[in-house]
Amino acid sequence: MNARPPVPPFTRETAVEKVRLAEDAWNSRDPRTVAQAYTPDSSWRNRAEFLRGHEEIVAFLERKWARELDYRLIKELWAFGGDRIAVRFAYEWHDDSGNWFRSYGNENWEFDEDGLMRRRLASINDLPIEEADRRYRWPLGRRPDDHPGLSDLGL
Repeated sequence: MNARPPVPPFTRETAVEKVRLAEDAWNSRDPRTVAQAYTPDSSWRNRAEFLRGHEEIVAFLERKWARELDYRLIKELWAFGGDRIAVRFAYEWHDDSGNWFRSYGNENWEFDEDGLMRRRLASINDLPIEEADRRYRWPLGRRPDDHPGLSDLGL
């Protein structure tokens, strides 16, 4: 495994950078790219699912993005210290029937010395929204630098 800077211990600047790098990876919607940011034996709790290791993470993300269409995510630093970062996030997506949702959540991350995430604990709630109420309308992929963040959007 290669190091994934920034590495702990985190400063405010490096924690914000780590959060944006994670957001960018998830907005790629490429499960293998996302999995490379985690240790080979990384453990996750995502809602009520418990995962361990790259192959389970990749399989989970493939299922997720087959169901959560036109997925766009914004993450924001909540707190940090040592080798841990807490994040809040919201993402928008629709199902195959065209029903739109905004999913809100919090994640707690723990990293190894090489900057790979060894543990991810996520709590997420889904809110049905109307298509007209969407706030994330950039082209699929990385959120543009000039697009407002969660706090700017009042989320």
